[in-house]
Amino acid sequence: MSNPTGPEASHVLAQVRAGRTTQAEGELQTLRSVLQWCVLHATDDEGEASFGDHGIPLAGDGAPWVSEFAVMELGAALGMSTDSAKRYVGAALEVRYRLPRVWARVEAMELPFYKARWIAEHTMALPAAGAAYVDRMVGFVAHKISFAEIERQIAAAKACFDPEAAEKARREATDSRRLDIDKAHISINGTVEVTGTLDYVDGLALDTALSHRAAELKAAGSEESLDVRRSIAAGDLARGYDSLPFDDAGEGGFETGLRPSSTTEVVVHVHEDLDGVGRLGNTRTPLLAETIREWCGRPDTRVIVKPVRDLAGHIHVAAYEIPDRLREQDELVDHTCVFPWCTRPAVRCDVDHAIPFAEGGPTCSCNTAPLCRGHHRLKTHGRWDYDVLDRGTYLWHSPFGHTYRRDHTGTQAITTPTTAHEPPRRT
Repeated sequence: MSNPTGPEASHVLAQVRAGRTTQAEGELQTLRSVLQWCVLHATDDEGEASFGDHGIPLAGDGAPWVSEFAVMELGAALGMSTDSAKRYVGAALEVRYRLPRVWARVEAMELPFYKARWIAEHTMALPAAGAAYVDRMVGFVAHKISFAEIERQIAAAKACFDPEAAEKARREATDSRRLDIDKAHISINGTVEVTGTLDYVDGLALDTALSHRAAELKAAGSEESLDVRRSIAAGDLARGYDSLPFDDAGEGGFETGLRPSSTTEVVVHVHEDLDGVGRLGNTRTPLLAETIREWCGRPDTRVIVKPVRDLAGHIHVAAYEIPDRLREQDELVDHTCVFPWCTRPAVRCDVDHAIPFAEGGPTCSCNTAPLCRGHHRLKTHGRWDYDVLDRGTYLWHSPFGHTYRRDHTGTQAITTPTTAHEPPRRT
């Protein structure tokens, strides 16, 4: 066995450290280039938010506004969605223009940008004096202290420099309560993640109710684990099941007969090309046939099975308006906005004519695709355009000469530009 502390191990460890340094240098160069791009496209033109390009504030007061279309272009070059690019650029601007001490640590490669970004995201809402306070208190030690200590300084700045907002936040603290059911990401077994924040008293009441119902299920003969029984209990509570005491008040004291007070409706699409598998709603999430059968056998669940039209079929209408059957087909084919790296659900998108209808583009399966409102504006007014290579496959062209291929597998950057691209003139 080789010596784990010998020359070879030392060499590997040195490579790891060198790789980290190279990575930090690359990230810093990217940040500098992003900031330079923002300087080139800084603007105070608010424009019309619903028409054309306009400046948008991405960081706190004192940081420059940047052209929205420029941020979209930058996001594509960075390989991220427009929303992610806005957050990334906003943090970079916040650090550079409002947190100079923190920025100095980033430039010295002592503070990784992910930590500087976290600070920036928490100071954007502060007035300039508040951001300066945070910068003064944590900038010189941000690379050493914990997130908790930084958060304490940010909280102090909020209370000191924006007391009205702090008081308003205190009064509205209850609005942060939530209970999220991630219906967009369903496992093949039909399970979903549930997360939330409750009032403490409500949380105690829910915990007690779940534990009580889990005990009922065990008394009724369930052999599932406690965690599984608590998850089943959540569904039982949601459907308004009542538990009734046994007439003889036997062991457990609960009756096995339950009364559902509501019905849950589930829409399942059946695809002809997937034997034994369906899909939930208009998502890509596959469902095993056995899961669907189990749902169908539950008296409290109504399963609506919808056969899907042939997605390869061609729909054409002699009008500008998009018919429902074409919109549904587009949503089922693409699922999201088809701009590079965008993840906005297609059900919340516009349906775009790749070749504009006014320029002779037909309203049909081969010339329509979902675009979110922002990227629809970019394509209409920002000199971006795309070609439909095949159903669900698109080749996007940036005015700076970049080319991106977008299909059901994601986005791929195709070329390194040498000349700017102008959208073709169609006749």
